[in-house]
Amino acid sequence: MTRADGSAAAPTAPPAERVVARLRRHARILILPVVLLVAVAGGTGYAVGLVNESWQLLALLGGAVVVVLLGCLLPYLSWLTGRTTITTRRIIMRSGVFVRVRNEVAHARVREVSIRKTPGQSMFGSGDVRIDVGQERPVVLRDLPKPHLVQAALHELMEAGRGPAMRGPVAATMLDGDTVAWGGR
Repeated sequence: MTRADGSAAAPTAPPAERVVARLRRHARILILPVVLLVAVAGGTGYAVGLVNESWQLLALLGGAVVVVLLGCLLPYLSWLTGRTTITTRRIIMRSGVFVRVRNEVAHARVREVSIRKTPGQSMFGSGDVRIDVGQERPVVLRDLPKPHLVQAALHELMEAGRGPAMRGPVAATMLDGDTVAWGGR
């Protein structure tokens, strides 16, 4: 390429990849572990007053610790380590407590984005976002908060990847050239 004054123009680099959203599953999946934690704490506190032998007390406390670790801490860690990141070029899904799994889907491969809501998800404003990537099995982002907003953002990003410039509310809210703010915590 040459400029109007005849000098050679420097090639332009493609725009940098920007983070649009970082998402986790809806926190309502932690309701049962919290209820279990309260029940185990109350039941253990009550049962401590009923046992007479020290070995019974140790067995009771050991059982309570095992139930809390498996029924409360493990689901919390699973929720905490599962994350979906949507960028201007791809969707990155990370999961796993002991074995980390990372999957990526480029926006160019996405053919269709649909939403599925169960009655429980509808009550809490969450839903499953199904991303069809062609002949492969679809990618499902399970139990995301505000799935309609996620779907709209993905449609805009897919359109922006095909068009010359980004359009719509996602493009209008870009901050510092780094992160796009949308939704809310």
